[in-house]
Amino acid sequence: MQFDKQKLSKEKLLNLYRQILLPRLIEEKMLILLRQNKISKWFSGIGQEAISVGATLALQPDEYILPMHRNLGVFTSRDIPLSRLFAQFQGKMSGFTKGRDRSFHFGTNEFSIVGMISHLGPQLAVADGIALANKMSGEGKATLVFSGDGGSSEGDFHEALNVAAVWDLPVIFMIENNGYGLSTPSDEQFKFKHFIDKGPGYGIESIQVDGNNILEVYHAVDNAAKKIRKNPKPILIEAMTFRMRGHEEASGTKYVPQELFDKWAKKDPVNNFEKYLLDEKIITTQEVEALRKEIKKAINDGLDIASKDVYPEVDANGQIEDVYAPFKSEEIAPATDNKTTKRYVDAISDGLKQSLEKFPELTVMGQDIAEYGGVFKITEGFVEKFGKDRIRNTPLCESAIIGIGLGMSIKKRKTVIEMQFADFVTCGFNQIINNLAKSHYRWAQNADVVVRMPTGAGVAAGPFHSQSNEAWFFHTPGLKIVYPSNPYDAKGLLTAAIEDTNPVMYFEHKMLYRSISEDIPDDYYTLEIGKANLVQEGNDITLVTYGMGVHWAKEVLNDFPELSVELIDLRTLLPWDKEAVEKSVRKTGKVLIFNEDCLTGSISGEIAAWIAEHCFEALDAPVMREGSLDTPIPFNKDLEQDFLPKQRIADKLKALAKF
Repeated sequence: MQFDKQKLSKEKLLNLYRQILLPRLIEEKMLILLRQNKISKWFSGIGQEAISVGATLALQPDEYILPMHRNLGVFTSRDIPLSRLFAQFQGKMSGFTKGRDRSFHFGTNEFSIVGMISHLGPQLAVADGIALANKMSGEGKATLVFSGDGGSSEGDFHEALNVAAVWDLPVIFMIENNGYGLSTPSDEQFKFKHFIDKGPGYGIESIQVDGNNILEVYHAVDNAAKKIRKNPKPILIEAMTFRMRGHEEASGTKYVPQELFDKWAKKDPVNNFEKYLLDEKIITTQEVEALRKEIKKAINDGLDIASKDVYPEVDANGQIEDVYAPFKSEEIAPATDNKTTKRYVDAISDGLKQSLEKFPELTVMGQDIAEYGGVFKITEGFVEKFGKDRIRNTPLCESAIIGIGLGMSIKKRKTVIEMQFADFVTCGFNQIINNLAKSHYRWAQNADVVVRMPTGAGVAAGPFHSQSNEAWFFHTPGLKIVYPSNPYDAKGLLTAAIEDTNPVMYFEHKMLYRSISEDIPDDYYTLEIGKANLVQEGNDITLVTYGMGVHWAKEVLNDFPELSVELIDLRTLLPWDKEAVEKSVRKTGKVLIFNEDCLTGSISGEIAAWIAEHCFEALDAPVMREGSLDTPIPFNKDLEQDFLPKQRIADKLKALAKF
């Protein structure tokens, strides 16, 4: 192995040695603790330390790094107190996740690190988001994100590289090519020979380094970072390396040929760099021994401190409170009484426009939303007013764009992301469920992202443009869901969603865009998220619904003038207004809950179960509910109308009235 120190000082070389030795000695200690059952699991980076350490030390301390589970050297090279790292490994309170996640599944803005989730690929897009924020603010900063060769098989890898290239983002993609994805060798993962062959296909400069040579890694990252700070563009670095232990300790290494271990043992990154420093008389044997002794003492001291730390208190209320970032949703009243008649679509556009004016850190992203104005023309004219930086056309890559939204949040920016149709959100499902929704609970990072979801049937658009999929997200702690039924609510709830620092799924029914109008305030205002709207008072029956269901209810009730019906528009689905529903049910004693979504597994089932459990003694009839047929949405208009629950709502109301 040939080392080229170039212009590095003796002090810098010694620091590189100290920093590469530290994770090696920690790992040796962790393997002992694992056998003693003092930590639950360990992903070893032995043999790969040069990549983590060299890359980290080449960057500025406030430049973000997004490591994986074999990058202990990133955390130690950022000088995170060892006691906190060890507490994190043991699930204790002075770690970074209050015992809610393990090992390197955490982030810390204090040290400019964003840890991984087990799905690997999504973090690449989060790095894009951080890099985009840096570029938009003109900070001149690089961002570095790690990926293994196995993780590169995920679609997120393609999406993140493609967006970074198209948008000229200052991000370094560090590919640790160790030849295996868990036990699957590279030739069963991909057909190309090297990642440096892949980068040019995206229009990305690509270089390959010996990942076991810390100086080669350091110089490559240093040069790349200097380049992209001045001229933002992504760079791919392929670091050739090998892991000397299993994917994680329980998996073993029987699937790896012994000759590979023999070959790579000779290229050990720590031993070879140490030998180089000794040969060059930059360090002495005595100094090596003294440093090892010093580091081992620091490790033991850190473990002693961590051992005295406490485990999290088992407190359900505390756990639930931490699901959302602290935010008090309060109504902001319009400044004047000025009103204008606006359609539902205009109200959404108005709320979005005024939010962009109020929050200069807000960016809107989506397919065809710039000059074209979006397929529903909600952002028409926005580019002229706010520019293409803030009204940003995206490639067709829902997952990457949602991940970018989280990255922007890390840099304290707000993002509204338009799904062209709510149906297409499936392509970004993982980012929403496992990144946006869990980030605050895991490591106190808010996700200031609103995902706009044009939803609903009634336009004969078939099974891929008409689904009601709000229930998919209703089950996910950490998300908020709003679903306005009228122009006034559409504007007030959108502005409130953007104000909120938590991730909000904002559903807007396509059939309502141009079919309903009302006088709404010209000024900026918000409505409180989590509060239902009492549309109509009554004494005989309670109807609970939302979205298009509110309009169906109004039509159906014209056929029942003899009934005194109380109509509740939930408006917010997560959290839903239990107090308003309970008050009404206790008043009427009868309740029908319905939604446009397919009946089985819909939100109505949860509300019905809650009423049965908490209001049973007040009920004079069974809790009833209705929804669309349990089939995909058909294209034919007559079949679609039969699919929808409108007529069945009338039948259920009639049956309920007989009790």
